[in-house]
Amino acid sequence: MSRALPKYNKRRVTFIGGAAAVALSGTVIAGFALAGETPDSGTKNARTLAGPGTISCPDVRSKLPAVPASAKAEVDRNLTLLNTQIQEANKRLVDTVGQGGPNFVQNAILGPLKDKRVAAINRMATAIGRTAAKPQGLDSLAACTLNGAGTNAGGGAAGKPQAGGNAGNAGNAGNAGNAGNAGNAGNAGNAGNAAAGTITCPDVRSKLPAVPASAKAEVDRNLTLLNTQIQEANKRLVDTVGQGGPNFVQNAILGPLKDKRVSTVNRIATAIGRTAAKPQGLDSLAACTLTK
Repeated sequence: MSRALPKYNKRRVTFIGGAAAVALSGTVIAGFALAGETPDSGTKNARTLAGPGTISCPDVRSKLPAVPASAKAEVDRNLTLLNTQIQEANKRLVDTVGQGGPNFVQNAILGPLKDKRVAAINRMATAIGRTAAKPQGLDSLAACTLNGAGTNAGGGAAGKPQAGGNAGNAGNAGNAGNAGNAGNAGNAGNAGNAAAGTITCPDVRSKLPAVPASAKAEVDRNLTLLNTQIQEANKRLVDTVGQGGPNFVQNAILGPLKDKRVSTVNRIATAIGRTAAKPQGLDSLAACTLTK
């Protein structure tokens, strides 16, 4: 037999319901006012309370010399590619809000973008240099910056566990920048360096043709640089065990390493090509793999 709620219980229910409504309204209003998004824009933007910012890069087109007709198609193609790379980086900036630690944007977006731009710019300089004076110093235009980043751009997502055994952080909604993950004693991924694996890359030296004497110094310098790049990538692999998501190694280490190797291999080919037949297909040796 049902009974009516006592008066004090009714008042209590009304109060709780009203408080919940006020709290919910406050959340929506705060999300709208601070994130600059409509209430139905998704939890990703509401979570950060600020936009992820925008990536801007120096203009390359305006710094190019007169482009020979023979190089125009390749230069135009790479100028278009530079714009595409910025668009992709800005999209990735939005898609990865809240991932990784405080250096995630630099390591996984700005760093790889710079390496891609170096490769594209070098291709343009090489194309121009085939029939005119090769422009110098364009590499200085490769680095890009992040403007207007939100205060929580590097913060972990609320209630989202971090890869590498950081399951204990799953409920840590206020973990801005994952600053506490660096010393997380429970991070199973840091149990030993063996968990990191090893990066291996195809050998470039053995695939080179005879190197002219005039190119030997530059070729040797860049072969040494290839080895240094692998060593740095392996060190970073160990230093970042447990950071980021499942694609962290590919996005923040293997991808940037490949772009650096493309630039280095292209410099080797260009050096040889100044006084002998320029070797083709060396780019196929740029990609490296992670071996556990």
